[in-house]
Amino acid sequence: MKPRLLSLSFLLLISATSSFGNTPGRILAVRATSEDASESSAAIEELRAIGPAGLEALMVQYAGPIKEHIANPTIARTAEWQRISVALDRVSQQKNSYLSGLYWYTDLQAAKVAAKQSAKPILSLRLLGKLSDEFSCANSRFFRTVIYSNEEVSNLLRNNFVLHWESVRPVPVVTIDFGDGRKLERTITGNSIHYVLDANGRVLEALPGLYGPAAFKRSILEAEKLAQSVAGKDELTRQGILAAHYREVVKQITVNWYADNQKIGGKRPARISVTTNDSREAVRIMPLAVTKALTEATILRGMMAGSEALGKVTDEGAWRKIAALHADDAKLDDRSIGLIRSQNTTLSDRELTILVKRFEQSVALDTIRNEYLLRSKLYGWLIQQSPQLDLSKFNDKVYAELFLTPGADPWLGLLSKDVYTGLSEENR
Repeated sequence: MKPRLLSLSFLLLISATSSFGNTPGRILAVRATSEDASESSAAIEELRAIGPAGLEALMVQYAGPIKEHIANPTIARTAEWQRISVALDRVSQQKNSYLSGLYWYTDLQAAKVAAKQSAKPILSLRLLGKLSDEFSCANSRFFRTVIYSNEEVSNLLRNNFVLHWESVRPVPVVTIDFGDGRKLERTITGNSIHYVLDANGRVLEALPGLYGPAAFKRSILEAEKLAQSVAGKDELTRQGILAAHYREVVKQITVNWYADNQKIGGKRPARISVTTNDSREAVRIMPLAVTKALTEATILRGMMAGSEALGKVTDEGAWRKIAALHADDAKLDDRSIGLIRSQNTTLSDRELTILVKRFEQSVALDTIRNEYLLRSKLYGWLIQQSPQLDLSKFNDKVYAELFLTPGADPWLGLLSKDVYTGLSEENR
C-alpha cells in the first residue's frame, strides 16, 4: 500500500479506514505499543501506510517518554519504552528514530509522488543492509548517530526533503567465536551515498560516504538551492545549470584543497597554482592541455587535473592535518553524544569524552577525504552523463569504481586471489 499524504491535523479530524474500523491516529498510536503483538503489528502497519503523519502521530503521543530519553540517555529502557522504540523504528524505517523523527520511504515511486505533491527534492540514501536494522553498514550506522540525530540537520531534512533509502545488497557480517560461549559480531565493509533527486528521480547532487553534521548541512542547503534553480526549466536549460554547477564546485574544491595544503605546509603540487583577483579565486593548471581538437573530454581532463595533482601530494599525514583544520565540521551535538552514551553505558565520563573526541577526529578525516577525493570525481562522472542518466546504473558505477565494492563481486573485494590464506577453498 502506498503512503497517503495526510497532515496530522487532518488525520486527527477524520478517521482512517482500518482493520479496527474508524480509528483516529491517536488510537492507532496507542495500539502500536500494545503488549498484544498482533494488535501492535496491525496498528504499526497502518501508521506506516499513512506516511509521515503516521510517524508524527506516534511522536506526539509519546512526546513525554521521548523527551525523557533524549534528556537522560542512561535512563532504564523499560518494556514499555522498548515497545515505543520498536513502533517508532518500524513506522519510520530507521533505527533510533526517536531522536530524528524522520520518515523514510523505501519505495522510490512513492517518494517521487510525495516530492511532486510537496514540491520538495528527494534525499535518497543507498546503503548496504537496511537503515532500520542494527547491523546496517558502518556508514549508515554513523549517519544515524552523526547526521540524523543532530537536531538542526534532522529538522532540515524533515521540513525540506522527502526521504528515501534503498538497500544495494546485504551487509557482510563477521562473527568471532571465542569458543567459550562468547561471540563478537561486526560488519566488515560497506559504504553509503546520499543522492539529491528531483521529483522525477533525476540526480542533482551526491554526497559520498560520511560527512560531519555542519558539512552535511551546508551541502544539503546548497543542493536544495540547486533543486529550486532547475525546477520547471526545460531540459536544455536544466542541463546547462547543472553542468555549470558541477564545474564551479569542482573548481572550489580544488581551491579549498590547495589552500588547506598551503596552510599545513604541504608539498606543492606540480603544474598548479591558485590566483586571487578582485576577490575571485581561480585555478590554473600549467600547461593546460588544450589543443585544436578541443572536446568535452579535454575540457573535463583540464577541470579534474587540479584535484588529481593535489591527490598525488596529499599523504596520510597531510590528510590528518587538513582534517584538523575542519574539526568544527565534525562536532557532534548533545543528541548525538547522548545516543553514543546510551550505547556505551559502562564507560566513565572520561572514557566517553575520549571516545567522542576520537570519533569526531575520524568523522573530520572522512568528511574532508570524501569531499576532496570522492566528490570531485563524482562531478566528473555527472558531467559526462547523458540527460537521461540511469540512477541504478550510475549507482553501480559508484560502488564499483568509487567505493571499490562492485556488485559483480560476490565477496565485495574481501577475497583476494593474490593473497594466500592457508585454507582450502570451501573454508574461505
